Amino acid sequence: MPSLFRPVGRFACLIPAVLLVLPLQLHAEAPQKQAAAAAAPAQDVPWLYRGSDVPVDREWTFGELSNGLRYAVRKNGVPPGQVSIRIRVDAGSLYEAESERGFAHLLEHLVFRQSKYLGDGEAIPRFQRLGATFGSDTNAETSPVSTTYKLDLPDVTPDKLDETFRLLSGMMIAPTLSEANVRTDVPIVLAEKRERGGAAERVSDAMQQTLFAGQKLAVRQVIGTVETLEAANEANVRAFHARWYRPGNVTVVAVGDADPAVLAALTRKYFGDWKGVGKPAQAPDFGDPLPPRVKGKAPDNPVGETRVLVEPDLARAVTYGVMRPWRPVQDTIAYNQGNMIDALAQMIINRRLEARARAGGSFLAAQVSQEKHNRSVDATFVSIAPLGEDWKAAVRDVRAVIADAMASAPTQDEIDREVAEMNVAYESSVEQRRLLPGSKLADDVVTALDIREAIASPETVQDIFNASRPLFTPQAVLERTRRLFAGSVTRAVYVTPQAGEADPAALRLALAAPVEADGKSRVDTRPISFAELPPLGEPGRVAGIVSTGLGEIEQIEFENGVRALLWPVRDEPGRAAVRVRFGAGYRAFGPGDAAYVTLGELALVPSGQGKLGQEELDRISTGRKMGFQFEIDDSAFAFTAETRPADVADQLYLFADKLVNPRWDVAPLLRSKAAAKLNYESYATSPQGVLERDLQFLQYGGDARFRTPAPAEIDAATPQGFREVWAPILETGPVEVQVYGDVDRAATIEALRKTFGALPRRAPLPDSTGPARFGEPKTGIEPTVLTHRGDKNQAAALIAWPTGGGMAGIRESRQLEILSQLFQNRLLDKFREKLGESYSPQVYNSWPLDLENGGQMLALAQIQPRAVPMFFATADEIAADLIAQPPTADELDRVTEPLKQKLNRASTSSAYFMSMLEGASQDPRKYASIRNLLPDYTQTTPAEMQALARRYLTRGKSWRLAVIPEGTTIATTITPGPATRGAAQ
Repeated sequence: MPSLFRPVGRFACLIPAVLLVLPLQLHAEAPQKQAAAAAAPAQDVPWLYRGSDVPVDREWTFGELSNGLRYAVRKNGVPPGQVSIRIRVDAGSLYEAESERGFAHLLEHLVFRQSKYLGDGEAIPRFQRLGATFGSDTNAETSPVSTTYKLDLPDVTPDKLDETFRLLSGMMIAPTLSEANVRTDVPIVLAEKRERGGAAERVSDAMQQTLFAGQKLAVRQVIGTVETLEAANEANVRAFHARWYRPGNVTVVAVGDADPAVLAALTRKYFGDWKGVGKPAQAPDFGDPLPPRVKGKAPDNPVGETRVLVEPDLARAVTYGVMRPWRPVQDTIAYNQGNMIDALAQMIINRRLEARARAGGSFLAAQVSQEKHNRSVDATFVSIAPLGEDWKAAVRDVRAVIADAMASAPTQDEIDREVAEMNVAYESSVEQRRLLPGSKLADDVVTALDIREAIASPETVQDIFNASRPLFTPQAVLERTRRLFAGSVTRAVYVTPQAGEADPAALRLALAAPVEADGKSRVDTRPISFAELPPLGEPGRVAGIVSTGLGEIEQIEFENGVRALLWPVRDEPGRAAVRVRFGAGYRAFGPGDAAYVTLGELALVPSGQGKLGQEELDRISTGRKMGFQFEIDDSAFAFTAETRPADVADQLYLFADKLVNPRWDVAPLLRSKAAAKLNYESYATSPQGVLERDLQFLQYGGDARFRTPAPAEIDAATPQGFREVWAPILETGPVEVQVYGDVDRAATIEALRKTFGALPRRAPLPDSTGPARFGEPKTGIEPTVLTHRGDKNQAAALIAWPTGGGMAGIRESRQLEILSQLFQNRLLDKFREKLGESYSPQVYNSWPLDLENGGQMLALAQIQPRAVPMFFATADEIAADLIAQPPTADELDRVTEPLKQKLNRASTSSAYFMSMLEGASQDPRKYASIRNLLPDYTQTTPAEMQALARRYLTRGKSWRLAVIPEGTTIATTITPGPATRGAAQ
């Protein structure tokens, strides 16, 4: 079953994406249910549940048309006025012939190019006029097993729904697969392939080819090959479409604020007459993972294909998989009960591996996960990040932890701890079921179809889980653990930066060698109660409660200077959030603190507080929905957590205690230093990596606080230095606490009194705190040039126009968002659709409200090195045209209507409003600015846009950056490419 059955919660990073299982004890009645299901006429059972005894989710309506097309529709009001439509085609890269590699994905592009009711290039503008934002509301994705077209249609009306179904039917049934359109879209797909290339693609390909050796998946990358894509033409693309785009291979899913009967009727109206061309094709055989051929009897779980990949700029990583054949299953209670125990087994092993890594040793991190991968294998994957050159020790130590789990059963206490984690996730799902957006529900059905399983309501999941508890015994977990690590063959890939360090034979030997079970990493499961922790002080006194003028949002002021924004939201059952904003953010650092900034992001929370180290923080939160995210912003620091009403008081205690009782445990700092050093070299492998490393530093005019520290700087950082930087940050500056969601007003005020209200009055920010402005880049038409060590056909270019900052210009900042979207549409049309030089050029607008400067409008594209001058010329041309003449009214409507719908949907979320109010207790102008959100973002004129362009987009006011391969230079003239169509100067 898909995501509703997956345990999600505080340990999401440790819990594999495995499926919940159901109990043997759905006991005497389970076989009766199965028998009843089998005896019932097939037409009486919804198509998704045939062969299953999982209770049907009756909020869905399932149907089948006479031509074989299936549909699933459902009423849902989150967000109000939206309908989410998914059209899933049972054809992905595994359905391609050798000469068609990449065709499933290419066809996805062509479907959006032109079709029966849409002219060339009309799809994006048409959906924008309907209020859908391209990329987020309108998109598609291709996988090895399917292609899914996605549309989240806002502000639905009967006419808009009818028009949308008509347009989508034309796209699926009758796309215009002309030779001209193929020739237009192939360069765009090749640009997408180039942008995904480099070291990351080489590693991905090596993994795919090795782990799935002998199967179709090994050589069916979704993006395809240059050779097959360049050989695509009208005839062979039409043949692929005719073979797989047939009603029997298609499912329409529609969920949203509309009558399901209407959604079903529109499906019948526009898809009912669809007839496939020619004889239906049979789905291909994806093959099985086979053991190596050996003389005599093959050993159990033999080690097969192994590969060592040398990538000088990547950190060491070992991945091995225990591979088993995938087989279709009957998605029954009996099937799912085994999956549940598999999940528990993996959670226990992953917790032990994490404890082993925290203690220091041979590996930085390791994880196991079971995955039924693209209907090709049922595999247990093990991922290891060695700390140094001794990768063999890392493999041995991880295998030793796994061997211990296979040798002896876990304790019942270990099981109960993980069951408590699952329980809170399932309880939260029930509490928050009415908050699930229609897009998520639609995607769940698509996932179920991909894995050939069913779905269930949150209540059903919770009931089954609770009935399953007697099944979760040590012996049952031990038996399933042993099954997880048994298979047809084990395969592995080792990525290393150093040639000669390993070879396939050495990797094979390391995985086949006997290993001694290591039980030292079994963790302490004794619970810790918040009642054991000391109070933070005498409960504080409320100095005043002020209405913000925004509904029920109140500002509460305590005598110690702490201010809180409280918003009880009655229509968000089971959901609560806490955000603590404090200090001065990057302004608090000195120019020599870059290493401690990076290490603080990684180690400040794990270094502990009071009586709680990292392990104790985990234990005290067991069975609770609690979090501890840490962020560093330009002008403040923040602790954030998504929690539940029952846990709000304890969540507040954790955050307040961190400010006044920080610990400075060394182990998390040392682990963070290792992680920072291992990651550093990988930045140089691609233009994207270089931008991640250096862009913020350059945006702020070379301010050293924003520099990514090199390994030597990380090495030089000390525990004492870490404490000297971070201790005063935790101690000084104003504090603002936000609590919102399904919370009780009186109880929350009392919890605030006992936590943040009980803290001593904080000292003001020190005199050394930097001003509320940062440096700015030097403008000019000559670009700054950086280099990367990746593929020679990869580059990136950006052009940015500095704008401003501060609350005084907030309307202008929002109007600049409209201008940036106008620029985005033109850049997408010219540089992608017409020139085919970039897959996804982007335009971003920023305007920091708590700084006096720092805002920018920035255009960015990943391109070939020869196209760098073409990008700058295109951006300059767009800017000059916006300056010379105002946009048309239609062009403006294509931007403001999606922005309006985006804001209308966002306004249904308390989280969105509260994000707008961060820092409002210090700057009350933010309260007033909320009232102008919609007009500021959606009401403007062509003349106003032209005036903004004249103010900011002049050529000499920009700054430019190019990231090109080492050993190359930027061309001084535009070089024609295969897709430029005479656009070169």
